[in-house]
Amino acid sequence: MKPRKDGDAKKKEPEMTRCSTTDPDSGFLMRDGKPRGFFYLDHRTVDAKFNIITDTYITPGNVSDSEPYLERLQVQTTKFDFNVEAAALDSGYFTGYICKKLREQKIFMVMGYRRFGSQKKVLPKRKFIYVPEKDVYVCPMGIMLRYSTTDRDGNRFYKSDPKECATCPHLNECTTSKNKQRVISNHIWEEHKEHARQNKRTPEGKTLYRMRGHTIERSFADAKELHAFRYARFRGKESVQEQAFMTATCQNIKKMALHLTRLVE
Repeated sequence: MKPRKDGDAKKKEPEMTRCSTTDPDSGFLMRDGKPRGFFYLDHRTVDAKFNIITDTYITPGNVSDSEPYLERLQVQTTKFDFNVEAAALDSGYFTGYICKKLREQKIFMVMGYRRFGSQKKVLPKRKFIYVPEKDVYVCPMGIMLRYSTTDRDGNRFYKSDPKECATCPHLNECTTSKNKQRVISNHIWEEHKEHARQNKRTPEGKTLYRMRGHTIERSFADAKELHAFRYARFRGKESVQEQAFMTATCQNIKKMALHLTRLVE
């Protein structure tokens, strides 16, 4: 083996990360429909019956919603000995890993999910039929897309034969690839995500997901509008976590007093 010359190695430029000069614990938030800047996120859990806040956990604004979810669920089940029967989550939690773990724990899960429109007007994946016996996808014209490879993220790729696609009358509607080949990806845990989709289509799933509007969403709205939780009053993750605990405590006291009053009446 020939020794590598110094000129052969490309110098990697250091990755530029945004860091607040006044509060390094915060994270830069970049989400559609949200203001951009340094923020904290409150990952909150409430029960469906009384809307009592059972957990509140602060992370920097650049942390995904799905990242701390399973850990916080485990903390609650261990600490309070909860028997979690169902969970209603928004689209930020719709990942294959979360769906897999909730299904293994026999938790009835319903989640929102995004439908990403294609700007290139490519024939959508749902038009292709998966044949599990042969492990292939079949396009509307009957052309098979055979398994090719699996990447490190667990995505399985299925590719068509360019020779078959070249004579297809719907080629321009199906793919914009220069080599006239259609590629479809399917995650190894896609079946668990499909299970969550099916749950949401059931009457129970529709009812459970609608409850988010007057449970968790209402809880956040009350915290912002009535308890000054729209802004962090302190600097540092630990101090913001204390603010979240105090806010949740005030909200829970009000909820408990309201339910006790109804019982007396």
